[in-house]
Amino acid sequence: MNVLMRAVLRLFAAPRLNMREDYEKVRRLQRQLARRPGQRFRPASWRTIADAEANDDDNDDDRHVPVRVFTPKQRRREDLLLFFHGGGWVTGDIESYTPACATMADLTGCVVVSVDYRLAPEHPFPAGLEDCYRIVRLLLEDPGRAELDDARRIVLVGDSAGGNLAAAVSLLLREHGHGVVSRQILLYPVTHWDHDPQTSPFASVRHHGEDYRLTSTEVQDYMLMYVPDPTLRQDPRVSPLMASDLAAQPRTLMITAELDLLRDEGEAYARALEEAGNEVRIHRVDGALHGFISLPRFSRSLRDAYEVINAFLDEGDPVGGESARSEAAG
Repeated sequence: MNVLMRAVLRLFAAPRLNMREDYEKVRRLQRQLARRPGQRFRPASWRTIADAEANDDDNDDDRHVPVRVFTPKQRRREDLLLFFHGGGWVTGDIESYTPACATMADLTGCVVVSVDYRLAPEHPFPAGLEDCYRIVRLLLEDPGRAELDDARRIVLVGDSAGGNLAAAVSLLLREHGHGVVSRQILLYPVTHWDHDPQTSPFASVRHHGEDYRLTSTEVQDYMLMYVPDPTLRQDPRVSPLMASDLAAQPRTLMITAELDLLRDEGEAYARALEEAGNEVRIHRVDGALHGFISLPRFSRSLRDAYEVINAFLDEGDPVGGESARSEAAG
């Protein structure tokens, strides 16, 4: 990318914030920006239980997790995309991601279920992960809850911190013997614990950690709020790239953004999955910034990503049927 284009992109960089002080302001602003008329979704609240014997109403393992179910204008696939939003485990929610999820439903022709997991710092690790994990288990055991005939049609999707949660959920499912979903789509996920330009093993942290949409300082602040105990940050549930065993994971589409500090760790995780014997496809969106999945439908980066997502959904149908071909058209 030439120098002029880089300079232009810097003009669109997010304002520099102290996330540890300003996260509540960011949450409010995100919700205000997301308020658009005509979004099609059905709100729900799904009760999750960690263990079969957990029936105490005061038990945190027995709770309702809000979700939103988005239906496409034209349903072209039977797959259900279970979406975990980004925002550094601290910001973002089903309200602020409603436009992105409505777009996802329309451009894939799939039903999308967005999960409103608990956020840090009020609810640090592993609270948000537990919510996502339990929703996945709920749907694997009872796909009819989402009007789904076959649990193999569930596709985990997450962007940024949500991609981290999707990857961690897949690891947990295998670890606890609950089976795994057949596919996951990880959009520029966090997969590693170290985002200090002085110590990170990834060049993208040093090259893109100061100028664009997301900075290394912000990621470190998010990590501090999500996992206050530094001894836990190398746990594979926080840093999937640190997992010693990545076998038996879902077929994976890894999408990264060229100008994103998380680019290299996402691609490193994809290669590690592949080396462990999993089927993986990696796609880097040229000229893209972190968070592009929330851009308007006419965005070139968004359309590039959905062309690849649609092709991935059409490949290797887990139920053995034919999926309808479609194009990411606005």
